[in-house]
Amino acid sequence: MNIRFNYWKRILKSYLFSSKNQLTFWHDKPEFNNKSSLNNLGQYYMLFHQKADYSGFVDQNGVPLLNYHGDIGKKYNPIAISQWGLGNFNKWCDTNDKKYYEKFITCSNWLVENLTENKYGIKVWMHYFDFEYRDTLRSPWYSGLAQGQGISVLTRAFKLTKDDKYAEASKLAIKSFYHNIDEGGVNFIDSEGFHWIEEYIVNPPTHILNGFIWALWGLYDYNIYFKDHLVKKKFNLYMETLIKYLPSYDTGYWTLYEHSGTLLKMIASQFYHKLHIAQMDVMYFMTQDETFYDYKEKWSSYNENFIYNKIALIKKILFKVLYY
Repeated sequence: MNIRFNYWKRILKSYLFSSKNQLTFWHDKPEFNNKSSLNNLGQYYMLFHQKADYSGFVDQNGVPLLNYHGDIGKKYNPIAISQWGLGNFNKWCDTNDKKYYEKFITCSNWLVENLTENKYGIKVWMHYFDFEYRDTLRSPWYSGLAQGQGISVLTRAFKLTKDDKYAEASKLAIKSFYHNIDEGGVNFIDSEGFHWIEEYIVNPPTHILNGFIWALWGLYDYNIYFKDHLVKKKFNLYMETLIKYLPSYDTGYWTLYEHSGTLLKMIASQFYHKLHIAQMDVMYFMTQDETFYDYKEKWSSYNENFIYNKIALIKKILFKVLYY
């Protein structure tokens, strides 16, 4: 009961004081970056321009600290730091302004310096705060999403600088995808033999859609630059899972955020529904598989339907009140 009280106190404070909190960082406009390159490690696949211009709390080196309010307060979040870095990389590519390059390198160095062994000996980016989810994530915890996006940063940093520390960190981080969650990794194999990347490491897993897809792009980037046939094979295994299970995230009027395993399913918020659409755009760009184009079109049509929007909002609120 105390955990739920602290959760709602923190969330309400975040919404009421929205100028400087974690939500203002995460909820930028999800946009496919049409300047990204196919089979070439260029601009990142989403713009992240608002994240590049993050104006919230930072440390002495300018690295973002997200304000979660409540018992958590201001904390580093490796996922946010990676997205901030990728946004600055994109802006540097667009403008050639040195300040964006310097922020990108600051991000890359932070990722190298903060890649840490978990208790299984796997190198991961840790989150050093408890976080309320279905099961409370106890500090320190790690994430498949953080692993994938950290790799997307570091492969670009190595391409730019040829500094081996970035390549070495990438090669250590990629190993997490070869270990199941009960072995300290971020991979889960379901009863049918399909491979998943888990954003949050809980048991049973919840298969968060946006985290799976974003993490997948880290393997794509790694293989583009290092031409690693094992990573390519792993990427293809995840692709099989994504294509098979995409229909299970489609409610007929909206998308699911995850497979919560609850009686009332966890509907995506409007932000995450739009993110799913943008991710389908990127997946179609990467693979030219019509499956992703078809879902982008279908999910876009849901988003344009006023009634569907309202149904999704009500069900999302109910889920948050009843579950997490």
